[in-house]
Amino acid sequence: MAYFAAAVVRDATGWTAAELDLAGVVDLDEVADRLRDVEPDAGTSLLFVESDDIYLVVMRLDDGEDLRVFASDSAFAEESRLGAVLVGDIKVPAVETEDGSRRGTGTDEDDNERPAADPDADPVGDADLLADLGIPSSRLLRLCAHEGMLPADVIAEICQVIGCADEVEDLRGV
Repeated sequence: MAYFAAAVVRDATGWTAAELDLAGVVDLDEVADRLRDVEPDAGTSLLFVESDDIYLVVMRLDDGEDLRVFASDSAFAEESRLGAVLVGDIKVPAVETEDGSRRGTGTDEDDNERPAADPDADPVGDADLLADLGIPSSRLLRLCAHEGMLPADVIAEICQVIGCADEVEDLRGV
């Protein structure tokens, strides 16, 4: 599987982006270490991983906090070795209600207007990991489920909102 991994880190001077090589990683701790190595003094570090125009994984590290992970579909863990490393240990649905069932990605009206690109997709992890940056969980889930949106489109939308679109576009050569 082909993948693109963009590390986006924020320090006192703003956002910086770098492509991250995930070849040979064996666990999430190693992924987190590679993300920290991009800018050890960063207050916020994000990693966007897209695979084969199907799967998206977003990871976040903040000062002294544990790695937070969101994946657009748990099936990524079964599709590749990289998916197994990034998503294999995540068992929590992206959004749960008090009774343990998954909650929708918005109002019924919104869901009817925007059918899921893949109704069998099973988002997992912390969908709220970008909420303080302007992307609440409901918006992240809608972006991932919106028909015609590729992982690259979702990343572009997120980066536009959080203020690092130019940096990520430069990585892609857009």
